Amino acid sequence: MKAFRILFRSINDGLRSVFRNFSLSIASILCTTITLILVSIAILISVNVNSFTKDLEKDLTIIVFMDRDATSDDATKLENKLNNLNNVDTIEYESKEDVKAEMMGESDTFSAIMGSWDESTNPLQNQFTIKVKDVEDLNKTAKTIEKYDKVDSVQYGEGMVEKMVSLFGFIQKSTIVIVIALIIVTAFLISNTIKITIFSRRNEIEIMRLVGTGNFVIRLPFLFEGFFLGIIGSIIPILITIYGYMLAYDKLGGYLFSNIIKMVKPVTLVFYVAAILLVIGAVVGMVGSYRSVRKHLKI
Repeated sequence: MKAFRILFRSINDGLRSVFRNFSLSIASILCTTITLILVSIAILISVNVNSFTKDLEKDLTIIVFMDRDATSDDATKLENKLNNLNNVDTIEYESKEDVKAEMMGESDTFSAIMGSWDESTNPLQNQFTIKVKDVEDLNKTAKTIEKYDKVDSVQYGEGMVEKMVSLFGFIQKSTIVIVIALIIVTAFLISNTIKITIFSRRNEIEIMRLVGTGNFVIRLPFLFEGFFLGIIGSIIPILITIYGYMLAYDKLGGYLFSNIIKMVKPVTLVFYVAAILLVIGAVVGMVGSYRSVRKHLKI
């Protein structure tokens, strides 16, 4: 029972301290709010970029065109070599007759032109469509395939793919750095708020020491104060995240930049991000409080 009394008293003292030093608390809460809004934006950007990157990776393929005189035996041998490559995920083979039939089915003009082609007069090429396991090694894999016998050419968007993968990787890393920097700034400001609170209550703390109050009991209200500052500061960012992202998703039709980037559906995402913001707010508040208590309470 004594432990519960101490706990409830500490919670009450921590909450009262938030309003007792209201001007300082407001500064910390506003800073936490602004920081968590930026953190939310960074997380949403990172998640959408990651989703778009994965979708892009699924669509990236290497097209291997064989020599025009290549036979079905040559295609079988080449397919065996391709299967032995570590980075190859799936392989789809189309003979030049298959390619001709597909093109004829797409257009009456193609059908009229190609209808008279037989196997000997068909100028098209046998081809393989390859999907890789790791897009970052796409260029290396393509260069290896180019050296194989009976390979005429390899197409995979050389240059553009590497730039896109590099750009999206940079964006994801940048958002992580921004989030960490913002969290550190928030923890520092909450720490300063708690430090001033400790200073304003130094006489009360000294009396508590003289009557034999334990260090943990003295520290606990300050930890709860930091916890409440973080929680209160996360409320507005959570509401903005949930309703703002849902509104943006509806207004934009689920796409960014003219249907180029498909947005992640908000149903699960916004509540997932909201939970992260709540945890970050609470943890950062307590960490900032603990830092201040440890350095300035001297107990």
